Amino acid sequence: MRARASSGGMVEGPLPLPARVNALDSEGMFGHVRRFVDDLEGAFGAVNDRTCPWLADLRSRPFSGLLCLGMGGSAAGGSFLSALADHEGGVPVISHTDAFLPQWVSSDWLVLATSYSGNTAETLSATRTAIAKGLTVVVLATGGELAGLAETHEGVHLLGAPGGQPPRSAFGHVFGRQVALMRRLGLLPEGEDDAGLIARLRAASARLDPLAGPEGGVEALAEALLDRSVALLGPTELAPVLTRFKNQLNENAARFARIGVVPEMNHNEVVAWGGTGDIADPTVSDQAVLLLSWSGLQPHVKARNAWMVQHLETEAAWQLVGEGGTLLEAMLYHCIVMDWLSVTLAVLSGKDPTSIGPIASLKASLAEHA
Repeated sequence: MRARASSGGMVEGPLPLPARVNALDSEGMFGHVRRFVDDLEGAFGAVNDRTCPWLADLRSRPFSGLLCLGMGGSAAGGSFLSALADHEGGVPVISHTDAFLPQWVSSDWLVLATSYSGNTAETLSATRTAIAKGLTVVVLATGGELAGLAETHEGVHLLGAPGGQPPRSAFGHVFGRQVALMRRLGLLPEGEDDAGLIARLRAASARLDPLAGPEGGVEALAEALLDRSVALLGPTELAPVLTRFKNQLNENAARFARIGVVPEMNHNEVVAWGGTGDIADPTVSDQAVLLLSWSGLQPHVKARNAWMVQHLETEAAWQLVGEGGTLLEAMLYHCIVMDWLSVTLAVLSGKDPTSIGPIASLKASLAEHA
């Protein structure tokens, strides 16, 4: 059958996946997903004393913690860094997503302000407050007003990144630089096998690429999610992964998703899932569950997961295991899965995965009333 593209970027009529991608993917989101590991590899090597001569000064200063400022796709890296710091870091890392600066932050904290465009209003506001308070700031941006602050203020340092794509698709560029910065400052341990990590992630992405064939199972999973609400469950250390997964489904596929963090959700949400009697949320059988895990799960979390797999009142449940022996690699593997899944779900639903009309409309409205 022929496809018809509507003015809203939708396609009507059944088509094989490659044809749907050709008809709908107006700005090459599938290509951005395919290049994620390449972006990450380049970013790991982009932060050093030659490209960032201010690193030596920052290394000499005993920072008490790192405050990450950012919104949307530019905020994800900060929350990932926070989880990594909890797991293996030397100082606390706090991710903050608003226009104000937390009152408690003091001059012995380093601020990392990330805005891919360099013009995110909330990030600019909080960063200007940090500068006014005399804090040391690293800005990660492709340009814009945020990058300009490094030229006009002492104590503000620019960490540049390649531009030209939607922020949520630039996670490899952004997060790779954030990890490298933390390592160069001694706030995270240096990677012992980055070359191996990149090779394994590249192989995983190629295997999961739905346009390369059905073997990866991404298209089949996306089809199974077409008519279901999605619940994303996982352990505390993967909470940032769950949040980014939700956000990718929201933006790329225009789908609601919610998250539940184990063990916390076992003290509340688990009641709505039922499984021990007649009491459960009336929509539970229509829910799809994606249970994320990795090789480093704590024993008590494994036991909780086993109970949930046995008792959750839905037949639409999948366990997604993050490959790799480190938390970082497992996180990045899950990013590959969520990116491929969300863009595939988008085109199967008839949506351009790049289209974010409501966000553009909201920003235009705010600009009119500024």
